[in-house]
Amino acid sequence: MKIVYLDNGSTTKLDPKVLKAMQPYFTEKYGNASSLHSLGMEAREAVERARDLIAKSVGARGTEILFTSGGTEANNFALKGVAFANQEKGNHIITTKIEHDSVLKTCQWLEKQGAGKSKISGTSGTQGSEGFKVTYLDVDKEGFVSKEALEKAITTKTILFSVVQGNNEIGTIQNLAELGKVCRDKGVYFHVDTCQSFTKTDLDVEKQNIDLLTLNAHKIHGPKGIGALYVRKGTRIIAWQHGGGNHEFGMRGGTENVSGAVGFAEAVKIGMNQRWIRQMNQLRDRLIEGALKIPCSRLNGSVGDKRLCNNVNLSFLGVEGEALGGYLDQKGICSSTGSACSSKALEPSHVLKAIGLSDEEAHGSLRLTLSRFTTEEEIDHVLEVLPKLVEKLRKISPIRRSCNVHR
Repeated sequence: MKIVYLDNGSTTKLDPKVLKAMQPYFTEKYGNASSLHSLGMEAREAVERARDLIAKSVGARGTEILFTSGGTEANNFALKGVAFANQEKGNHIITTKIEHDSVLKTCQWLEKQGAGKSKISGTSGTQGSEGFKVTYLDVDKEGFVSKEALEKAITTKTILFSVVQGNNEIGTIQNLAELGKVCRDKGVYFHVDTCQSFTKTDLDVEKQNIDLLTLNAHKIHGPKGIGALYVRKGTRIIAWQHGGGNHEFGMRGGTENVSGAVGFAEAVKIGMNQRWIRQMNQLRDRLIEGALKIPCSRLNGSVGDKRLCNNVNLSFLGVEGEALGGYLDQKGICSSTGSACSSKALEPSHVLKAIGLSDEEAHGSLRLTLSRFTTEEEIDHVLEVLPKLVEKLRKISPIRRSCNVHR
């Protein structure tokens, strides 16, 4: 049975060209990038070339890119590192209700860091009795946060605003330039999570006033286990992972992932071709148009150029998303019910709830995410299979009467 992979928001197929670029650094070029001998220097040069290429893709300097193990670590690094480095200025952080769990759970952890906690090494002072305060901004029905809401939430103690550019569940693309200007005008650090949107949207840290930027490789046909955090020069941030040597400019302990960095850079170089964006946009819209012909279906998120080119998130009344995903899997179609990191959870998606869906609508959701390897034939196959499975599930669903075609 042929597999149709539409879970690229979870992870992507490694591009064969990326694998080819990485292979020498597993075999003949295997040196430790911190070693001073010839093999080590060869590895160091490869890491720095990769760093410079990735930096250039977002309008940054190479010295502002810190390699991490992925997006989750980069998000933790940004929020915790800035929070503890800026305690003298304030204790207030702002984010939104539709962030990835690596941001939301980090914020929740920071809220618990109150009086009596140990001093964090490298900070200028211990945290005050109030602890960290976090404001979680509402979004509209398409998932957008307004600049007015952000402006209203900022106080004299606000140190950071964190937002995902392209939402991992519904694909909504935030207006970074607008939000970034608010932060710059108010003297607040601006952190952006671009794990889903990197290479699929315009990113320029200068034009969009971005101070910290989370990137990763495995969502763009690069290897797993490598990501990066852009930190604007002059940003007050402390190291969060300690170790020997002077790795990542002294900001992240740990032996450098040379092959991962090389593969990451190669994936970026390939992914920046705008042809892939146009191709995915066309297939995305073909899938949306066909799926919305199914009775009692709805598209979650925004449309057009305000939506990630590879994201389709649908709700089908009277259907359990988990059951639908299981039936699709039996037909060789890989999908998701939401964010891949939490798709096994029984609770309705916090993102779908935040944009106003009921529990029933949220539980009936399906996320289909494309890649540049997705074909028109695969989309047509899904559109042939999907309506039949929705119909089948509605006939046996105890909540089928919520859709009037089955009353």
